[in-house]
Amino acid sequence: MDITYIVAPVILIAVVLAAVWLERWSVPVILVALGAGIVFGSDVLNLWAFEDMVLTNRVANLALVFILFHGGFVTKVSDFRSVALPAGGLATWGVLLTALVTFACLHLGLHWPMEKAVLLAVIISSTDAAAIFSILRRQSLPRKLSSTVEIESAANDPMAILLTVVAVTAFTSGDTQPSLMVLSFLWKFSVGPLIGFGMGWLAVWLFNRLKPQDRGYYYILFLGLVLLTYGLTELVLASGMLAVFTAGLVMGNRPMVHKQGVVNFSEALSIIANVGMFVLMGLVVFPSDWGALWLEGTLLFLILTFLARPLAVFLGTLGMGFGLKNTVFASWAGLRGAVPIVLATYPAASGMELGQEIFSLVFFAVLLSILIQGSSLGTVSRWMGLAEPSRPKPLYNLELITMAPSDYDLIVVDLPDPKGRPGPRIRDLQLPEGAVIILITRGEEVVIPKGNTRLQGWDQVTVLAHVPDEEKVIAAILETFEEEALAQEGMA
Repeated sequence: MDITYIVAPVILIAVVLAAVWLERWSVPVILVALGAGIVFGSDVLNLWAFEDMVLTNRVANLALVFILFHGGFVTKVSDFRSVALPAGGLATWGVLLTALVTFACLHLGLHWPMEKAVLLAVIISSTDAAAIFSILRRQSLPRKLSSTVEIESAANDPMAILLTVVAVTAFTSGDTQPSLMVLSFLWKFSVGPLIGFGMGWLAVWLFNRLKPQDRGYYYILFLGLVLLTYGLTELVLASGMLAVFTAGLVMGNRPMVHKQGVVNFSEALSIIANVGMFVLMGLVVFPSDWGALWLEGTLLFLILTFLARPLAVFLGTLGMGFGLKNTVFASWAGLRGAVPIVLATYPAASGMELGQEIFSLVFFAVLLSILIQGSSLGTVSRWMGLAEPSRPKPLYNLELITMAPSDYDLIVVDLPDPKGRPGPRIRDLQLPEGAVIILITRGEEVVIPKGNTRLQGWDQVTVLAHVPDEEKVIAAILETFEEEALAQEGMA
């Protein structure tokens, strides 16, 4: 019997059990998955000996396709517009700045070989969305700051991938002419989004056109379209990763049949891909090698965290009224994670001699980032006076599963502090036509919405309404709530 069928499920179960237990200390699940891979790998328990870097690279690429698609799918254009300058800047030329400063420090300052310095700089230039999302959403941060950091982390991976692919291709082909590298970069950066945009519109059209009775067909269609988007784009030597992110962005911001089901399926795939990928990365790492590279790995982490990232954030938000506190926090929130480790497999998979060294150095630096920055991010936000512990997640929610074209959706409104503050009765709300409150969650209690039901602070109100009326629904509830709360306080 193949022991893999015993070890692999045991690892996955162990990851979930450990992640749930460690959740109270805000330990990212990716760190748990990495640790599980290392423990079960060759250097510790030796239960699963795995050293195939080429296969690891292919599996990691497949995982990244779904992780990046989901990142685009859950990024709202409305949120992006509100922080377009800082988030968009940090996700594009902010990554370039991080890579340039890191390269300058490694090559010009420490005199590391050019090939090594370039690869390390571009590979480790992006931040990790999964870790940042899981940590920041435990804190009640200012909306502009949280949106900027979260959207940047979701959107900056394609730039790092492009830089890495161009660098690896240039070094392995022996052609490092700057003009060709620039042309290759521009082609990948421009054509990738165009194909992704077209495939995203095609996907929405197909979802709204087809009406299968079996919901499973939608998931098969989803898988086919996402993988086809990546495959077609790579076929023309453009950026498939950038294409799937763009396709996800288009699909996530357009009404389509069975959208909630696709959201759930995409989220599940993204989580499975993230955990599985990090377990696999842990398996191909050999901690016994760290004795020879810990100094270089630590230097790489320090340069990136205390010089390259802060300088990129400062320059990337200059003149935007971002504020000193927000700039400092955004600098510290530059966690490294999934994408740098995946990109670190590219040199080895391409047959480069320093491939294993690059992978080990990046892995070590990322591990330090997750351990030091990831575990302290919540504490730093509170220490700087930027956040308070966020309210507990509601224990009940509803999902709208549509099997025909519709502009109806569920809109969730969180009522403000303080907890239990009396608000208006439902009958006094001036909701848009066609909008109806269908659920009120109050702590561990489900409140059945009736005309005489009075809303309270910290309630989570779920409204069924037309998508174009979302802002009107939110305004109608929050403004009336504030007016009634002030009136109640005046009477008291």
